[in-house]
Amino acid sequence: MLSVDLTRRQGDFLLRARFEAPTPGVVALFGRSGCGKTTTVNLIAGLIEPDEGHVRLDDTVLVDTRTGQSIRPEKRRIGYVFQDARLFPHYDVAGNLRYGQKRAPAGPDPGIGFEEVVELLGLGPLLTRRPHQLSGGEKQRVALGRALLARPRLLLLDEPLASLDAARREEVLPYLVALRDRLSIPMIYVSHQFDEVLRLATHVVLMRDGEVVAQGSPTEVSLMPELRTIVGSEAVGAVLDGVVTAVDPVRGMADLQLGGGTLHVAAHGVQPGTHLRVQLLARDIILATQPPTAISVRNVLRGTVSDIVPDEDEARLVTIDIGKASVLARVTDAAVEALALRPGTDVWVLVKAVSTRGHAFRAPP
Repeated sequence: MLSVDLTRRQGDFLLRARFEAPTPGVVALFGRSGCGKTTTVNLIAGLIEPDEGHVRLDDTVLVDTRTGQSIRPEKRRIGYVFQDARLFPHYDVAGNLRYGQKRAPAGPDPGIGFEEVVELLGLGPLLTRRPHQLSGGEKQRVALGRALLARPRLLLLDEPLASLDAARREEVLPYLVALRDRLSIPMIYVSHQFDEVLRLATHVVLMRDGEVVAQGSPTEVSLMPELRTIVGSEAVGAVLDGVVTAVDPVRGMADLQLGGGTLHVAAHGVQPGTHLRVQLLARDIILATQPPTAISVRNVLRGTVSDIVPDEDEARLVTIDIGKASVLARVTDAAVEALALRPGTDVWVLVKAVSTRGHAFRAPP
């Protein structure tokens, strides 16, 4: 378990960060720029001291102002990957990786090895290159490898993809997913891009104006009103995890067991048994109060309205329980009245398979 309860005042800005998350896993600190995400990870790393509070990682107390405990930053065994890779220009890739290996603490557990890191991050062809010969995405992969070879018990990633263009981000993200799924190192991932959080996080901490306003699994947080104030109305939607039951490789489609039904989603390179995470945007959901017939939409899920709340532009957000899972639909005020939607109303949820393109990812196993 990672337990964080920290207070720090910097000028007029007051940070009060309090959250707990299971380990291992990826804790995403998500919020707009200036909300306190980087200050929080710097406090965890020991780069700055809290006014009061504690950080505990499993059985280790990293800092506790009440008892006076504070491990020096270099002794905390924390790997830190910044927005800029900060590689040593006079070393080649192998030299930068070996530097991390030299910083690893002595002990009976050898941790992850050089060859495993090279294979995991696809660094083999780059070992003899100098940093100036690398792309931005390649530099970040090397920085990740260097941090891993120092045998950290916690890995901090402060917006490591922020300086990359879309193509380079897509190059690095699969490696971060591989780290999550193959290693048991807890990670804290800072981002203001919700698509990165969707693909990586096992626990999400929402921050606004120096405070934690909500936290939970991606599925739980996706339904919270606190998220809507950060991502905006167009990005509101339920996040659900399911298991692939069948695939159609020719069409690039998969059947995903989700709640009490099956969803046909756009997905490539998956096999039956693969865990997928899918985001169903509220703007893409259509509701019917009678079984639909003779329609082009392939996805029809049976559900029951559990909640209706006001939304912007004369619309409402309707939460539908589809059996052990919930989805959100944005419906106009007029449609809510015409369909007589109320909590307890039985409905059919229609989802275009094409709307899941770019919104289905591998979920944590």
